Amino acid sequence: MKRTLKIKRLRAEAVLPLQATEGSAGMDLCACLNEPVTIRPGELKMIPTGLAVEPEGEDCALFLFARSGLGVKHGICLSNGVGVVDRDYRGEVCVGLCNVSDTPYTIQPGERVAQMILMPVFCAQIVQAETLSETRRGAGGFGSSGKL
Repeated sequence: MKRTLKIKRLRAEAVLPLQATEGSAGMDLCACLNEPVTIRPGELKMIPTGLAVEPEGEDCALFLFARSGLGVKHGICLSNGVGVVDRDYRGEVCVGLCNVSDTPYTIQPGERVAQMILMPVFCAQIVQAETLSETRRGAGGFGSSGKL
């Protein structure tokens, strides 16, 4: 199902997101920078995109994910794991990046820094309960379902 995603350039040099291939799930987001930004090992940086967005519909939101090449080759990941852009947010979309490698990495103006995916969101009505249904797993935590 196709949805409309309105995108507003907040700065002239902002790059509109694009799908790299016809089968790409995500749209690449580019750094909207006046000059390169270096992220040292263990450092966190907020990278602006120069874009604001308005997704169509009340049942979706935008999610930001790392670009696999940056993560695997350079240790550059999203600082919050997955970024969430709520459907009612109209400010600039920024990407929090962290460097988990032992080598500084420099983000260049216009470089693709994350991918953005429009996804459905199911909002829940919270109901306080005294009991929950029993399951085979029960309260077993991390690793409780076995090694393989």
